[in-house]
Amino acid sequence: MTRQCAVLLAALFFVVACQPAPQRAARPSGQSAERTLPEPAIPFAPRTYVAYRTAQPIKVDGRLDEPAWQAAAWTEDFVDIEGSARPAPRFRTRARMLWDSTNLYIAAELAEPDVWATITERDAVIFRDNDFEVFIDPDGDTHQYYELEVNALGTAWDLLLGKPYRDNGHALNGWDIHGFQVGTQVDGTLNRPGDVDRGWTVELALPWAALGEAADTPAPPRAGDQWRINFSRVEWRTRVEPTARSARRGEVGRYIKLTDSTTGRPLPEDNWVWSPQGVVNMHYPEMWGLVQFSSRVAGQGTEAFAPRNVDAPKWMLRAVYYREQAFHARRGVYTENLAQLGLTAAPRPGGPWASLVGRPWPPISDVTPHGYEASLPLPAAAGRLVLTADGAIR
Repeated sequence: MTRQCAVLLAALFFVVACQPAPQRAARPSGQSAERTLPEPAIPFAPRTYVAYRTAQPIKVDGRLDEPAWQAAAWTEDFVDIEGSARPAPRFRTRARMLWDSTNLYIAAELAEPDVWATITERDAVIFRDNDFEVFIDPDGDTHQYYELEVNALGTAWDLLLGKPYRDNGHALNGWDIHGFQVGTQVDGTLNRPGDVDRGWTVELALPWAALGEAADTPAPPRAGDQWRINFSRVEWRTRVEPTARSARRGEVGRYIKLTDSTTGRPLPEDNWVWSPQGVVNMHYPEMWGLVQFSSRVAGQGTEAFAPRNVDAPKWMLRAVYYREQAFHARRGVYTENLAQLGLTAAPRPGGPWASLVGRPWPPISDVTPHGYEASLPLPAAAGRLVLTADGAIR
């Protein structure tokens, strides 16, 4: 998650005191999306990864010692959620992926000199601890996507979102990834101030049977399929507070979050991600990375990532979405006039997608009193991509 805590769950009591920090992505269910929507401050150029198959069973224990994991490549090191405009993360984070006919496997390595975790209740608000988070949008339309958060104790929070919070979406906290497995390992000591840890690892097995529930695309995927996936790490700044109990035990104390001297609230957490969002909000699925599934077994050859030409017009329509939302917030209506949206020139994606734009601009737009549609032609006369006012592109 990002820096706004908003899912209103039952109050939790745990050792590290926390107040919701500003700008967490999840906002109260009644909050309106009718306001200026921040646009990502970076070009569309998501990071990519080719996930290979594993031919051997994976024991989900957090150790990552199977040959398949050794053969799987690490992702790039995580960066700040906003991208290169912000300072580089203080600690290294990276991930790996594998798959077979039953599960998607995810592993992450989080460097950390002080590993702590306090939450033990399933489906509690895990990002109040330091955590590792997974976001998956199988068909890439920005709707019907999954979120999973895990702390160093292996406590998990899994949820399904019908659409992003910006589109008045609501988190289905009662939804579970049935049959998922999680394993964690701490390289050092857990919840023990006074020594220096090296970090922790997390290993996940996510069954395709669960991921297929809202996928609208084959699960398990076909060779060559690409899913939108991103990872996030929440990291709080802490200090050590001595306690009478710790003194009696000869221990240093407990971890307490640093607070703002004016408000008394915890300082905003760091959000480090695999593919930068360009905005302090993980719930912009259009900015997540692209994972391509290979039929090759890990360690038995490589396969190049192949950018899809459909993602360029998708991004161009997403620019229309941002501007229409902003226009509606100001005027209370939508518009077909691209000049009023500042989009007389076609918005262009970055990275390898820049050369795949073709000449689809301008879109065909249709505005009604309560919504709008905009569409662009798909390459090779394969139909049209349609953006609707609820933010979906299909």
